Amino acid sequence: MTDLASIAARLMAAQDSATTLPPITADAPDFSVGDGYAVMAEIARRRQQQGWRIVGRKIGFTNRTIWPRYGVYQPNWAYLWANTVQFAPNGQASLPLDRLVEPRIEPEVVFRLRAPVAPADDAEKMLSATEWIAAGFEIVQSHFPNWKFAAADTTAACALHGALVVGAPLAVTEANRARIAAALPAFALTLRRGADVIDRGSGANVLDSPALALAHLAKLLAGQPQFPPLAAGEIVTTGTLTDAWPVKPGETWSADYGALGIAGLTLHFSGRGR
Repeated sequence: MTDLASIAARLMAAQDSATTLPPITADAPDFSVGDGYAVMAEIARRRQQQGWRIVGRKIGFTNRTIWPRYGVYQPNWAYLWANTVQFAPNGQASLPLDRLVEPRIEPEVVFRLRAPVAPADDAEKMLSATEWIAAGFEIVQSHFPNWKFAAADTTAACALHGALVVGAPLAVTEANRARIAAALPAFALTLRRGADVIDRGSGANVLDSPALALAHLAKLLAGQPQFPPLAAGEIVTTGTLTDAWPVKPGETWSADYGALGIAGLTLHFSGRGR
């Protein structure tokens, strides 16, 4: 029987020391996604004992265009923490990379909830529970060398979450809700490193719409009674609109969200990197 508590301790040690370890499934091929969530829950319990505070969730692997590249064919989720989330209301931020392993950048759409989210495949219903949306850069990391892992590994490793930078919010109101719902699957995003265009993406890449990615999480949680459902006040980042791109200290990245109507975001990386 796999020792889930021991796996949690090993993953936390790797997170805290910014080091790598072999994929869990390399030594325990029967380690499942369900086991991964149990390990993630144990890490969350221990982090809260250390004084960490949950502020929301991240959804991983919602971009189906990159599933074959990573060998992961289903979304997962993990908690966001007060000490991993940074707000950039002026659209400019800086982030050190010293504590992150093989970091990559993901441009995303971030939601802040005004109310609990009932499971429903309806973008406007998701937005009726949303206070605002914003640009976001999630910095993901892999404690498994060279980004080689299985779905169960990524789930246990807190869905690869490293940090989240959130841009200026756009309030969701009755007046603009329908427009935002229509724009979310259709808008085009441009991701740049310095002046160079590195990638382009679309809201449709993320389970057909970031709002529907939020709906997917609500449904997933409905089948996981060991975890609390989405609640008012939570921040949810809905998954990368492009591929995840490696980043290094000294680089500056930016994203333009086109017709979605939210302010773009610029992020400069500092530190030594790993």
